[in-house]
Amino acid sequence: MRQRTSLTPSLNPHRSRLAFTVLACALLAGCASSPVTAPQASAPSPLSVPARQTTTDEAALQQAFAAWVADFSAAARAAGINEETLRAALGEARYLPQVIELDRAQPEFTRTVWDYLDRTVTPQRIAMGRDKLSQVRGEAEAAAARYGVPAAMVVAIWGMESNYGANTGEVSTIDALATLGFEGRRADWARGQLLAALKILQNGDIDRAHMIGSWAGAMGQTQFLPSSFLAHAVDADGDGRRDLWGSMADVMASTANLLARSGWQADQPWGVEVRLPPGFDAGRADTSIRQPASQWAAEGVQAVDGAALPEMADTMILLPAGARGPAFMVGANFGAILRYNNSISYALAVGLLAQGLTGGSGVQAPWPRDLQSLTRSQLLALQTALNERGFDSGTPDGLMGPATRDALRRFQRSVGLVADGYPTLDLLQRLQGQ
Repeated sequence: MRQRTSLTPSLNPHRSRLAFTVLACALLAGCASSPVTAPQASAPSPLSVPARQTTTDEAALQQAFAAWVADFSAAARAAGINEETLRAALGEARYLPQVIELDRAQPEFTRTVWDYLDRTVTPQRIAMGRDKLSQVRGEAEAAAARYGVPAAMVVAIWGMESNYGANTGEVSTIDALATLGFEGRRADWARGQLLAALKILQNGDIDRAHMIGSWAGAMGQTQFLPSSFLAHAVDADGDGRRDLWGSMADVMASTANLLARSGWQADQPWGVEVRLPPGFDAGRADTSIRQPASQWAAEGVQAVDGAALPEMADTMILLPAGARGPAFMVGANFGAILRYNNSISYALAVGLLAQGLTGGSGVQAPWPRDLQSLTRSQLLALQTALNERGFDSGTPDGLMGPATRDALRRFQRSVGLVADGYPTLDLLQRLQGQ
């Protein structure tokens, strides 16, 4: 799910802290989910089970859903949604069982960052992106001039979110959010998004039949959630509607506006691949250690291509695959991308795709491809073993978080290993005494 943001492109200290707070969360969240891949359709898909005789339980479920819709309608009415909008949006609202199944799914297997990049930043996607950039150059450059976000960066977001508009989703946003609000694990969040979707309909930006997107409520060619649409969508073509489904001017401007509001700095890159000096303490590649690029340079950090490090005031070193993998110096603009999708793998993919669209190279240092990603069960076992060995990682949950990473680093230091906090099968076996 995408969390969606003229505005000055400069970044004040509050925004800088905010961007790195988001970065801290993403560093500890694991690999990214894949971009939406459902084929676009002319009408929403019901995402329901095959037709069969209605059972007593199903009838009760539908009655409960109808009652929930009625209660929500009353709340929406009190919040200013008019009767015409309520009838059009909720008069035939449908419960979508598969939405709940997808929302509750927690995959056992995770994807390494290099596998994710192999699948998302392909030569084919780069070639298609260059062609698409030439097609929408006018709209993208207008957005860049207004918001300070490079055209290639906006097109890269477009490519990652919907494969340049080819895969925008086929699920009714109203039905998906009503389903999540009724029974999902994030009911309060879904209610808020559904109310925002009703406001969009009432504003006349789109009609119900064409408000389609992912099962989780993200909409349009760059997958905005309804709340972010309300806050950041732009009517750039002047037709009186903010159209993220069909107007490329609106798509480009809205996406650039979101990034600008998230703290994008027009005079800085998203990041730069770097070479670390011998003896560099991998434990310093942490969200808590931020300093100017000039300070990293003074410590011997160099751009991988030998060029001078860009002037960036508030940066950190990122080791997305641990000490054996590539290193990056990232700053505020990387944090702005994370506000779009809170995943290190995703933010790297966007930055590298944008780089490729303008003729830049990909990652230069090799990935440690012999390492395999730990499953959720293995991460749970690692957390349990850390706790049993006296390295408090918090309550085991099978997810990498700040407490787990810190505990893993303390264990690595205790046995004389490089303290990069990167979970591996070897570390799990060491912890378990195998």
